Amino acid sequence: MHLYEVLRRPLITEKSTVLQAENKYAFEVAVEANKPQIKRAVEKSFNVTVTGVRVMTMPGKRQRVRGREVSPRPWKKAIVTVKPGDKIGFFEGV
Repeated sequence: MHLYEVLRRPLITEKSTVLQAENKYAFEVAVEANKPQIKRAVEKSFNVTVTGVRVMTMPGKRQRVRGREVSPRPWKKAIVTVKPGDKIGFFEGV
């Protein structure tokens, strides 16, 4: 898997905004990605030093469409901790 295919999008929520004070940033990542791939992708994309990666699989939420229930695919979320003093500029000012 190419490094630019690992990161799908940043997650900008209230909880992830609070985590930024602790140098932690949240991303939606590819389901096939593992921790070393996520670490390399963030370091190369944002030019920071990653000290830790936590990964969790989020279940798809069930929805009712025309009388039947459908379940979207599960997705993977990664919370990346960067070295103190490093910032990811993409999240600043949001």
